[in-house]
Amino acid sequence: MTHRVSAFVLVLMITLIGPAESAPSDSFFAGKTVTILVGFGPGGENDTWTRLIVKHLPDHFPGRPRIVVQNSPGAGSLRLMNQLYNVSPRDGTVIGLVSRGLPLEPLLGGQGTQFDAAKMNWIGSPDRDTTICVARKDARVQTLNDLFSKELLVGATGSGADTAIYPDFLSELLGMKFKTVKGYQGVKEISLAMERKEVEGMCAAHDSLMRDPLARSGQINILFQAALTADPKMPTVPVGTELARSEADREVLKLFFARVALGRPFVAPPGVPAERVAVLRQAFDATMRDPLLIDEGKKQGLNADPIAGTQLAQLISEAYRTPQPIVQRAISSLARARK
Repeated sequence: MTHRVSAFVLVLMITLIGPAESAPSDSFFAGKTVTILVGFGPGGENDTWTRLIVKHLPDHFPGRPRIVVQNSPGAGSLRLMNQLYNVSPRDGTVIGLVSRGLPLEPLLGGQGTQFDAAKMNWIGSPDRDTTICVARKDARVQTLNDLFSKELLVGATGSGADTAIYPDFLSELLGMKFKTVKGYQGVKEISLAMERKEVEGMCAAHDSLMRDPLARSGQINILFQAALTADPKMPTVPVGTELARSEADREVLKLFFARVALGRPFVAPPGVPAERVAVLRQAFDATMRDPLLIDEGKKQGLNADPIAGTQLAQLISEAYRTPQPIVQRAISSLARARK
């Protein structure tokens, strides 16, 4: 009798626990191809991070699917986000890396947004790099204070990307004299334009800019960091919220700078089965803890500081709960900036 009960319990455990933990996920991804789309051109920080992750991701992915990377630039990755939401397969075989500002674009009245950020499946971010605004050392603008009296010509991509939305928004809200030239595919292209003196500066992630030849040769000035608090890497560089002229301005800036906490978000389309989203998140998290990835990243100037997918979803949800008067003031400033 005891043996029969023990056997029954064992069969019950295998039935209830074993398949739920491994078989469905493994059986789905085995033999499949998972495509990771990068919403920017090749060679930039986003592309470099993606290719490093993909190099190590198969070691942590149940079923060991084939994983490929494709660049899909356009409108600061807005085109990719719309594609993921409306066109891409909803089975876990396609995910994308988009601009950290894009999740907040529908909230802030962004043009051309065809997605609901709350319905997307956020997978994670490899880091949380702070946005900085810089200028060539031979530009008329040499300091933060210069931005209030002298025009700075900056390169930009499209709506929602740091390169475009930071200078436009801050010009409108605070009176900075940025002038944006839009249409570049990514930070690398803007950097080349700075070298050719087509533009004088840009606003982008710190680590991306510090790998640029102009930065490495000491030919740029960091004007300020667009963040809520000072990044430890830049303790003496002015922080954007210090520029607020009133408490109302400060609250709007807090909402706007919330995008910094979203890092470089990887995202899957809506409607992907929950168990496959869990597999994607677990594989991503395990990859970001991989010592081989961390060491290789350091050699490339990439500093791992990952954000879990569940945390990304929570941060986005909190932003969408911002009091409406603050949201409306931010929308009004952005609308005027985008004219």
